[in-house]
Amino acid sequence: MGTIKLLTELPGPNSQALVARREAATPRGASKLTPIAIEQASGAVLTDVDGNVLIDLAGGIGVLAVGHCPPTVVNAIHDQVEKLIHLCAIVGTYESYVRVAELMNEVTPGDFAKKTVLLNSGAEALESCVKISRSYTGRSAIVVFEGAYHGRTNMTLSMTSKYGLFKKGFGPFAPEIYRLPFPNLYRRPAGMSEEEYIDDCIARLENAFIAQVDPSAVAAIVIEPVQGEGGFIPTPLRFLQRIRELCDEHGIVMVCDEVQCGFGRTGRLFAVEHYGIVPDLIATAKSIAAGMPLAAVTGKAEIMDGPHPGGLGGTYSGNPLACVAAIEAINMIRQPEFLQRAQQVGDRIREYLLALQAEVPLIGDVRGLGAMVLMELVTDPETKTPAAQETLEVTLEALKRGVICIRAGLYSNGIRFLPPLNISDDELDEALAVIGEAVRVVGAKLQTPV
Repeated sequence: MGTIKLLTELPGPNSQALVARREAATPRGASKLTPIAIEQASGAVLTDVDGNVLIDLAGGIGVLAVGHCPPTVVNAIHDQVEKLIHLCAIVGTYESYVRVAELMNEVTPGDFAKKTVLLNSGAEALESCVKISRSYTGRSAIVVFEGAYHGRTNMTLSMTSKYGLFKKGFGPFAPEIYRLPFPNLYRRPAGMSEEEYIDDCIARLENAFIAQVDPSAVAAIVIEPVQGEGGFIPTPLRFLQRIRELCDEHGIVMVCDEVQCGFGRTGRLFAVEHYGIVPDLIATAKSIAAGMPLAAVTGKAEIMDGPHPGGLGGTYSGNPLACVAAIEAINMIRQPEFLQRAQQVGDRIREYLLALQAEVPLIGDVRGLGAMVLMELVTDPETKTPAAQETLEVTLEALKRGVICIRAGLYSNGIRFLPPLNISDDELDEALAVIGEAVRVVGAKLQTPV
């Protein structure tokens, strides 16, 4: 007996009714990736409002490293809700707020004095990184990279790539943002080796400090160690090392955006740990609090103290309910056995997808770190033409069979795997078999002459 149990076609009638109410009550810009409505969830398993049981490979877009409704988190929230729901950390202090900050100072990379500010979302964390860096350095320029996703506020949209989906119609954007090429090894120029391509991207980075902005004007370089929305692209080691060197040489703040790739997703607590490089500031959110809205910026105490009193924070930042959830989540994720399991999940996904790639030409690339894995779909393995429509079709075919998966990538032609890291082998194998069937169905249509 498998986990998936389908009582109706998906979406079922109750899902259709609730989604119709949503569409009538909310704007089209607040889009949805699936047409189903969920009633309850546990671990990696979802039950929709029609009683259908599905397997979740999206994990709340990377929020649910510890799974849906982990008992220790649920119990902590229950206990807290009877004591204190809200105070506002600007007004006063409470134990859970302080403890989360202490934990973040403890678990993030770097053997130096640190401080942490708690916030509400990944975008707010990245925007706070900009504010902190500018205040500390007295400079205004921010360097970011093609393919990056940093949020949906005006400042973080200015930093974000992928114009059509996220930025179209929302300008003007914030000034003093400088966007540079990012080394996407899969899409390097034909005839260029990986090392030559990395050399070229480093040369472009260095040239930008002459042609675009002087390093003395740069407050921060902001980079995802593994690009998330951009397509689960790990930053090549030498490129990240050169950024660290340039930051040290010119007094620039190095900011790592670990909103999606942090908290065990790559098999390390933070993705940058794979590189042996320590950033000055690290932005986190998503899996920090097991689904509760919380984010953080952690970094060198001297830099974090750059802004004036009152310059950071917000009404809901570090809410008590989110903080007790974070304490439980962080303590779970930091355990060696949990991180080992994350690597095992990633290895299992990667092994399956590589075998599927050898069978189906639709899969152009399989990449990522740990359990942060993506397959990029192309209409032709030689030309690498993005198969955006086919990618959507694969997600729909998988959903019909009871598995939720979502897209990513600059060309919207990648399927990203962000399952809860406590997913069982049986659940994962069942879900991957569904993915394989969906890929074969769509791939066969692509290969069939019209």
